[in-house]
Amino acid sequence: MSTFAKNKKAFFDYEILETFETGVVLAGTEVKSVKAGKISIKEAFVKILSNEIWLVNSHVAEYEQANRFNHNPTRSRKLLMKRRDIDRLIGRIKEAGLTLVPISVYQKKRLVKVEIALAKGKKTHDKRNTIRERDLQRELGRDMKLK
Repeated sequence: MSTFAKNKKAFFDYEILETFETGVVLAGTEVKSVKAGKISIKEAFVKILSNEIWLVNSHVAEYEQANRFNHNPTRSRKLLMKRRDIDRLIGRIKEAGLTLVPISVYQKKRLVKVEIALAKGKKTHDKRNTIRERDLQRELGRDMKLK
């Protein structure tokens, strides 16, 4: 399983409650660009429109050898999930403060998959705690390396 893109910012800004694996509908040139690692999901988000899940604002670079049949780099891409899972997500999102965020894009058995997460936004003091814990882990790693 090879990972093409990760959204590290999501782990800092959100408390991840549950993750889901989804398929994604891509054009032929998009698949080639994604497999070349030319995708960014840092500013992307997941939106539910008319009982379908969409990946919005992700950037897949144009494929260089595609000439006039190239794709739009920032178009919305449909995510594929079972209906019962989508209905369950819709119910959970209606709870206060929950949202869907993309976590990573990877390949599994020749298919491109997107991992999305049901998440709750962190408050400022939670982010400070995350920074403090990260710095502590970094210091512990340095101490272990020196010994």
